[in-house]
Amino acid sequence: MDKAVIVDMNHLTKMFGGLCAVNDFSGHVKENQIIGIIGPNGAGKTTILNMVSGICPPTSGEIIFKGKNLCGMEPHKVNQMGIARTFQNIRLFEDMTVLDTVMTAYSWRAPYNPIETLFSSPRVARFDREIKEKSMHWINRVGLTEQAHAVAKSLPYGMQRRVEIARALASEPLVLLLDEPGAGLNQTEVQGLVDLIQDLFSDLHLSIMLIDHRMEVIMQLCEWIYVQDFGKKIGQGTPEQVQKDPLVIKAYLGEDISNA
Repeated sequence: MDKAVIVDMNHLTKMFGGLCAVNDFSGHVKENQIIGIIGPNGAGKTTILNMVSGICPPTSGEIIFKGKNLCGMEPHKVNQMGIARTFQNIRLFEDMTVLDTVMTAYSWRAPYNPIETLFSSPRVARFDREIKEKSMHWINRVGLTEQAHAVAKSLPYGMQRRVEIARALASEPLVLLLDEPGAGLNQTEVQGLVDLIQDLFSDLHLSIMLIDHRMEVIMQLCEWIYVQDFGKKIGQGTPEQVQKDPLVIKAYLGEDISNA
């Protein structure tokens, strides 16, 4: 039985002044599927993720998720609907511990008003206990139990990547957007990341959109790949099909992208 489409991207175009960052991109993510978007620098990959997550609305086109068009919806509303993301440039709060950082993902779910926090009502204390337990679950899940009370930004780069993933998972998404999770990692860390993503995908039945320049990450994880070049989609297919596509090979300057 074929999987149902969970995110449907139809004819997305994004203009920045006179620059067309994404030109008429269409694609979809199915339930419990990992798709990749690859291409040289400036191909429009991150812009696609930015449109899906609400960071920048498309100039034209539509993004359908759970029967609704996300275009024009604010990022926090997109997140609350069930789409979470990480960023190419790690975004962690200054001087916050790993635990506190992950707990921020639950702030919008607080069942009390600001006045109740001034008087430390039982409801506030109960919610704090609950979100600490949930946050520790995700911290454990990404392998950072021993670092839970360390300042997140003081950790090695590979661990900071995992903090970001834990924070994204804490919003309990249906769809996870990963923007260059392998950036800045050494080969051992990259393989650990691949194993982590595969485990999360299998255990949580997530749908994942993945961008990465590390082709070993893309080829090991993705069921379907879209290829962008200068804002335009130039190919799509399974990892095996993409590796043999002449247009894709040309875009990568003749490199063997299976080893790039």
